[in-house]
Amino acid sequence: MKDDPGSGHLITFLQFVFIAIDGIIFTSKFGTEPTKIPLNNYLILVVLFFVANVCNNYAFNFNIPMPLHMIFRAGSLVANMIMGIIILKQTYTFDKYLAVTMITLGIIICTLMSVQEVKSTVPITENSVLTTPWDDFFWWIIGIVILTISLFISARLGIYQQILYSHYGKHPREALYYTHLLPLPFFIFLTSNLWDHITKAINSPPIIVPFIEITMPKTVAYLIGNTLSQYVCINSVYTLTSECASLTVTLILTLRKFTSLIFSILYFKNPFTTYHWIGTILVFIGTLIFSEIIPKLQRRLIIMFEKKKKIN
Repeated sequence: MKDDPGSGHLITFLQFVFIAIDGIIFTSKFGTEPTKIPLNNYLILVVLFFVANVCNNYAFNFNIPMPLHMIFRAGSLVANMIMGIIILKQTYTFDKYLAVTMITLGIIICTLMSVQEVKSTVPITENSVLTTPWDDFFWWIIGIVILTISLFISARLGIYQQILYSHYGKHPREALYYTHLLPLPFFIFLTSNLWDHITKAINSPPIIVPFIEITMPKTVAYLIGNTLSQYVCINSVYTLTSECASLTVTLILTLRKFTSLIFSILYFKNPFTTYHWIGTILVFIGTLIFSEIIPKLQRRLIIMFEKKKKIN
């Protein structure tokens, strides 16, 4: 993303194509395997999934730095809770609302601190008009709005998946296949963007790929690595959605984002102030409170201690 900030759609397209090809071979067995969940249900899932992905990719074009992108998406726990109240008519205890408040506050702090780092993403040429700080700030706000929309769409997607699994049973491999195969026609509307970034990728400086010692364009190597690692990741997530409730899945993915954030700061040397750390810690602690991990661990330790005491 640092080398080519606008390549988000190409990254998503390659992931969808790779997973769809894998599904055609191993899941649908070239169309001979009947579907366990009716296709019309998958169509709703697909629209939500595609729109959420496109929104997340577009956000990078509006001055949204990678750390803020990660922190903001950690708010999916809050969005999931709000959608649960609205759609599933769920009620929550005080500690849940406290956790949500902490997570929201943490995201707000990190978002406000990132205002100071807003820079123009428009390339400067001889004929270009220089943008003002207000222009940059305006487009940054648009990016935040896009991320917010994506957040709630993703939460609705998770709840819809949970409802489908409760009606038709758990079929994660099938869901993975159809949610990546059916959206492919939508990419026709992004043909120009995809072609531009394919050209940039092919024309990027060559590098020697570690381990296999093959020379190829740097961005092409990154795209292959990202596609393969994303395949492992998304496959695991879909398996998780079939085993756990939507809120639990959201919690695990939030913790994964926190780990990614730390890696992003340390490895890529992304700017991170004291206020960013305060916001991040609030998000992390709020997530722990929401998940009730500490009380559950305490209960488990007490049970283990009592069993050991009886044996002795």
